[in-house]
Amino acid sequence: MPDTTQNQPPLAVRPAAECAYDVVALGEVMLRLDPGERRIKTARSFDAWEGGGEYNVARGLRRAFGLRGAVVTALADNEVGRLVEDLMLTGGLDTRWVQWREYDGIGRTVRNGLNFTERGFGVRGAVGVSDRGNTAIAQLRPEDVDWDDVFGRGVRWFHTGGIFAALSESSADVAEAAMAAARRHGTVVSYDLNYRPSLWKGIGGVERAQEVNRRLARYVDVMIGNEEDFTASLGFEVEGVDENLTDLDTGAFRAMIARAAEEYPNFQVIATTLRGVKTATVNDWGAIAWSRVQGFAEATHRPGLEILDRVGGGDSFASGLAYGLMELGSIHEAVEYGAAHGALAMTTPGDTSTASLAEVRKLASGGSARVQR
Repeated sequence: MPDTTQNQPPLAVRPAAECAYDVVALGEVMLRLDPGERRIKTARSFDAWEGGGEYNVARGLRRAFGLRGAVVTALADNEVGRLVEDLMLTGGLDTRWVQWREYDGIGRTVRNGLNFTERGFGVRGAVGVSDRGNTAIAQLRPEDVDWDDVFGRGVRWFHTGGIFAALSESSADVAEAAMAAARRHGTVVSYDLNYRPSLWKGIGGVERAQEVNRRLARYVDVMIGNEEDFTASLGFEVEGVDENLTDLDTGAFRAMIARAAEEYPNFQVIATTLRGVKTATVNDWGAIAWSRVQGFAEATHRPGLEILDRVGGGDSFASGLAYGLMELGSIHEAVEYGAAHGALAMTTPGDTSTASLAEVRKLASGGSARVQR
């Protein structure tokens, strides 16, 4: 694969004028309860946010980049579900595709997901405690959503991922139905592997994760993940790099990407974040991406990046990458926008980005953090 840049754009994306949505995401949206600077086990109050790996990408494209978006998810119809809906409406996404499920009063048959997350500091790593068993979205079936109606309205970009696919036995079937419909209607499909051991361990572990993700990978145009994701979910080892990425020689990542591109000829773009963990609040941060028509590109490496809340950094990378591929037409600009957006998202609390396009553009172009007056 030559490392060259050509005039041809990385992806054929439908024109915005003929589409109702720039992006649609499929995934669980949970209520995040954040103890702030405190520990979960000693907190007496929590801030409430919404978040979910797939949802965060669409929300970032809507709020940070000004594109039109919608979310397909399911919620139990009670006060917690309506709180999540209110937060999603604040995020600006169209919620008409939310599937509401009747609540039985105590959550015996259906419930909404909760996610307790503490940010960590210094030598104390971040901690997440999810309470998401038997949620409404985990019970979604492929036939519950009219996918041809969704994509028939015109959608430029569809995003889902490995978190949603791991929720239940039926989730992967739902994802496959949605991805197949997206491709039928000419929509670009992106997928974030987002491997979570806690989700897979009760349903077959790594072997099941690879079985599911390899099946869904056949529908993907843009594959996203970090080194653990590609290893656990697709079986592509990153050799010669330790688990904390203290060695950020990208040669090993290029080899991994080349193997993935050869095995999956449908992949048009592959992107991976590079995170070297020094402490919970100081990480080395970067990214590398490959386009079948433009070759490799590396984002500006940011050693010693100071972090307030790392949750959602990868999702914000994905939304910045998607924006660059849709609107800028360059793999180099796309990976720079992705890495810049991810870096900015980790400077604020919560799963979702509060950055603006102007801030992303400035950082991606080499701007500093000097005070704005």
